[in-house]
Amino acid sequence: MTRRRVLQVCGAAGMTMLVPIQLTGSAGAAVRRTRAGLLEPRTIPKYVTPLVVPPVMPPTTVGAVDYYEIAVRQFRQQILPAGLPATTVWSYGSVNHPGTFNYPAFTIEASYRRPVRVRWINGLVDDQGNYLPHLLPVDPTLHWANPPGGTAGRDSRPDFDVTPGPYDGPVPIVTHLHGGHTADHADGYAEAWYLPDAANIPAGFARQGTFYDYFAAKSPIGSSWSPGDAVFEYANDQRAGTLWYHDHTLGMTRTNVYAGPAGFYLLRRGPGDLPTGVLPGPAPRPGDPAGTRYYEIPLAIQDRSFNDDGSLSYPDTREFFDQFPGPYVPETDVPPIWNPEFFATTIVVNGNTWPRLEVEPRRYRFRLLNGCNSRFLILALTSDPLTRPVTAALPFWQLGADGGFLPAPVRRSQLLMAPAERVDAIVDFTGLPPSTELYLVNLGPDEPFGELTDPPEPFADPETTGQVMKLVVVPPASRDTSLPPDRLRLPAFKALGAASTTRAVSLTEEASTVPGFDGPIAAKLGTMDDNGVPVALGWDDAMTENPATDAIEIWELHNFTEDAHPIHIHEVQFQVVDRRPFGGTARGPDAGEAGFKDTVIAYPGEVTRVRALFDLPGLFVWHCHIVEHEDNEMMRPYHVGPIPNDLP
Repeated sequence: MTRRRVLQVCGAAGMTMLVPIQLTGSAGAAVRRTRAGLLEPRTIPKYVTPLVVPPVMPPTTVGAVDYYEIAVRQFRQQILPAGLPATTVWSYGSVNHPGTFNYPAFTIEASYRRPVRVRWINGLVDDQGNYLPHLLPVDPTLHWANPPGGTAGRDSRPDFDVTPGPYDGPVPIVTHLHGGHTADHADGYAEAWYLPDAANIPAGFARQGTFYDYFAAKSPIGSSWSPGDAVFEYANDQRAGTLWYHDHTLGMTRTNVYAGPAGFYLLRRGPGDLPTGVLPGPAPRPGDPAGTRYYEIPLAIQDRSFNDDGSLSYPDTREFFDQFPGPYVPETDVPPIWNPEFFATTIVVNGNTWPRLEVEPRRYRFRLLNGCNSRFLILALTSDPLTRPVTAALPFWQLGADGGFLPAPVRRSQLLMAPAERVDAIVDFTGLPPSTELYLVNLGPDEPFGELTDPPEPFADPETTGQVMKLVVVPPASRDTSLPPDRLRLPAFKALGAASTTRAVSLTEEASTVPGFDGPIAAKLGTMDDNGVPVALGWDDAMTENPATDAIEIWELHNFTEDAHPIHIHEVQFQVVDRRPFGGTARGPDAGEAGFKDTVIAYPGEVTRVRALFDLPGLFVWHCHIVEHEDNEMMRPYHVGPIPNDLP
């Protein structure tokens, strides 16, 4: 029985858990059942909240190096429409500018070859300086940061005599700049986390992860690190592009990021960018007065569920996923809280459920991010948000992907985006009369994604997660001087050279050994043996990927699971070579993948090949960016250059 079939059977059985039941054929969208206390998404008013355009994060000082002091704190924010309860969230903000704490975080604006230095502060403490427990249920039976284990037991899978409840101690964090060409000591390694500098850290707890001191000693600015923080510097020596920053703590990324900490990092200028004025603008700038109109807008699209009191809802039991009632670890191999995937009941854009945006009849540049935990998005613009299949009202002109501009603009009726992927696109509203209403809709499924079909099927509930935001045309208030997208000449693109090494790696899933139950208990990366059989490996197994410094390699991702996985390789921007079904014929990359990427969709039953230059020596990771998978073994370390003997 497949995981999708389990979800169908559970729904048909009338369970009161939140499970998508996929109807086939003309029946269309997923039907949802909700558990007690969960806010019914259909009762949430849509398109009553104006879209928030994230402002620019103010630096602490500006000079040869732009310096920021950014903390993660807890606060309340109106994510649901006015009149419904506010939501307690976490997010980043400048400690010198209290009004900047926002979900999602303000945007860090960076310039080519102008370094950015950030003191990342764990500010998850209350007004008395005592630590704040997690907002969401953390499963302590995974291989995770495990601060209660002390120095000897941190970053491990602890043993238990009885099934534990959720972890309620101080929360570790470490920030990763996703897409950054970053030295290892500033990459946000999953075992380089740190607790807040709280007054009441329990005795015996580890205050930092296994690699915190190692990277502090390695960093040229490591002497400036202090309890409760780390200082990372980003060289910004790569092509202009849409990056983002988020937490990356071992075994806790899913819950930490779901609580809110994430923001855009936009790198501009240099040979990989276009001159000012060629593309629609402006984007937000420091000191903009209220009411400033923007024509370059970042859109962070996420799914979230809410309880009746406005709080975030996230599963607190494995039973939520597939109705397995236990027993759990240690009596069986099934984690008691971890869910293999999670699909929430609402869509949130820039921190609000189903917002609306007024647009003039001119061109707009949208920088889109799929910030969901597990959900794949298939985005389209239509005049009818409920009918499936959709008729596209306007195309997207895709200019860029994760690693900057494509070789040329690509006209697209839909955008497929896996978790963590970014798309840089122009939408041209020129000629549309005022009061025209358009809808950005999602045709991706309310379940694990397997393949892209035409039309997409199964698809999300058209009444809830199938809608994203509304766009209403208003009279023009400005003159559009940007170039039409079909006339754009994008910056020169240079393909990587020939590879010196080809590595075959594997994606697998580990099933439970409980009799009569074969649900997944972990997802794995690994290698391939000489007979083409996958060798599944865990986080702590010996490193198997060790490129030489400055080597160009091809990695072949063999996906033996039934679902697609977005694979992210830290430190590099790679190029997609091709995909090939097992035993089949290769096909080239999608048109929107023609540029540099840092996250690629590996489809089930296929080999996906990527080519990368590994030019920064050091210790990094690669992983699935379905963060529920990443948190439970689908992440592996790799090292560029000779592996030092003093690794912890």
